[in-house]
Amino acid sequence: MTQPMFALYPSLKDKTVFVTGGASGIGAEIVSSFAAQGAKVGFVDLDHAKSKALANTSDNISYELCDLTDIKSLQAALAKLATKLGPATVLVNNAANDDRHSWQDITPEYWDERLQTNLRHQFFAMQCVAPGMITAGGGSIINMGSNSWHETGGGFPAYATAKAAVHGLTRTMARDLGVHRIRVNTVVPGWIMTDRQKQLWATPETLEKQRQRQCLPDLIEPVYVARMVVFLASDDSAMCSANNYMVEAGSI
Repeated sequence: MTQPMFALYPSLKDKTVFVTGGASGIGAEIVSSFAAQGAKVGFVDLDHAKSKALANTSDNISYELCDLTDIKSLQAALAKLATKLGPATVLVNNAANDDRHSWQDITPEYWDERLQTNLRHQFFAMQCVAPGMITAGGGSIINMGSNSWHETGGGFPAYATAKAAVHGLTRTMARDLGVHRIRVNTVVPGWIMTDRQKQLWATPETLEKQRQRQCLPDLIEPVYVARMVVFLASDDSAMCSANNYMVEAGSI
């Protein structure tokens, strides 16, 4: 695969961008990509060591520690970032956790925890930042979905349910916020080769099976998800809203 050449978007320079779950994996790639565009990036995460290390890579990056399942903590963290960087006109609802689980073992408490981890915070982050976007005259919200439920993937029913619901949340909020020129879209990753995926589930057998599922032969690195997010945040996507943007190499 040849070395890719990526675009710079002048419209992102000096914009304030908030990212949830930004310390590692796809989130860290998103944060770095926005910083490289000259945006002011604030992210929230639980991992202090990884958050600090990422923030040290650029003067354009700030962070606040918080547990996204605690909505008051999330709201307080986003408010602190807004005080530091200014109100966000871009929000990336990236944070999620795809731990595997058997349908036989799920308790009501675990089900609720999975939806809190993978869905609930997306709405409340939008609710928190939307007033600032309205004042600014517009904005872009990018919610992270998953193609796991498109592919009828098994082994994580609570996670798949939460991710399927993201698409409904995107479309209804696109309608409610569109009058304010706030765009809401979903980025839908396939199997992305983050360190977590490589450590937990990527074996020679599963990787070869994934290659066979994809139309394209190359495994998907996190940077390609970040590039779709950056595009949807830029003015180049000004007429894009209420839709899904797939980054899954044509996976079937």
